[in-house]
Amino acid sequence: MKRLIILFSILVLGIVATIGIGAWQVERFMSTVVTVPANGSEFEIANGSSFATVTGKLVDEGIIESDFWFRLYARWSGEASAVQAGEYLIAPGATPKTLLEQFTSGTVRLYSFTIVEGWNHRDLLAALHQNEAIAASMTDEDWPGLLSDLGAEILHPEGLFLPETYRFARNTTDRQLLTQAYLLMQKVLDEEWEARSETTQMKSPYEALILASIVEKETARADERPRIAGVFTRRLDKRMRLQTDPTVIYGIGPGFNGNLTRKDLRTDTPYNTYTRHGLPPTPIAMPGRAAIRSALNPAPGKALFFVATGLDDGSHSFSETKAEHDAAVARYLQRLRLKRRQGG
Repeated sequence: MKRLIILFSILVLGIVATIGIGAWQVERFMSTVVTVPANGSEFEIANGSSFATVTGKLVDEGIIESDFWFRLYARWSGEASAVQAGEYLIAPGATPKTLLEQFTSGTVRLYSFTIVEGWNHRDLLAALHQNEAIAASMTDEDWPGLLSDLGAEILHPEGLFLPETYRFARNTTDRQLLTQAYLLMQKVLDEEWEARSETTQMKSPYEALILASIVEKETARADERPRIAGVFTRRLDKRMRLQTDPTVIYGIGPGFNGNLTRKDLRTDTPYNTYTRHGLPPTPIAMPGRAAIRSALNPAPGKALFFVATGLDDGSHSFSETKAEHDAAVARYLQRLRLKRRQGG
């Protein structure tokens, strides 16, 4: 009996020792830094991949030497079945333990896409389709359907998507990104509308969006946006035509050749603010938050005109009278001719 007890004790000790050594081996492996380049390594898990397939791929790509302990740990912890498909970036310093956390949490590699202030909807769709990480699902004819699905009252896409940098996983669709940009624009519009000045002539957030798009196209200078919005606000108040070139160009459409002529200014379209009073029917570009804020909080003053100075800083001259404006135009043309003679 005593011998049986001793043998049983030895057996138990052996089992405990084996378990302890195994646990130590697993912990050592799971805490060992994997092998990736200094800038990390891209790793993709395909839809429907088993955990054995994932760990085998890690071995094949030289990221880990063996997957025995990895598979043992994942199955013991119950996390083997929780791995999510996607494209991952394995960073330097990662360990099998952090990889498992990354794969089960779905912390996939994110890409970025920036909607640029002043783009129109054609520019936006073209840029989306040029991004190799974005899945193209739309054509230019699909805008109304997208906006209808979003519950938009306006089905013309211009101006409705906020210029911002968006982060997304590979194979995110153009529709998904546009949905995010649309909802963010609605949020910004609501916030800026609530904070609007009493001096604004805008009767609705959409009117503010229209004016903001014109301001966005007229200047890239942050300090001038409120002043230009002020000029347009006063012209609207006095029933003066806005007479802004960017709206005319937008009305011409994709066929515009870069040379705005007097004939263009006299040719009536819904967007020709030389022939029509008031705002055009829709925005003419995607305005950023700063332009929207300027449209709703125009700078005070008496200026009714502005024109480019012709200086390299992109600035404008502001005038209260037509005579002052004509003189400013003459100075601009003189600088332009001088630059051409100098080859600038």
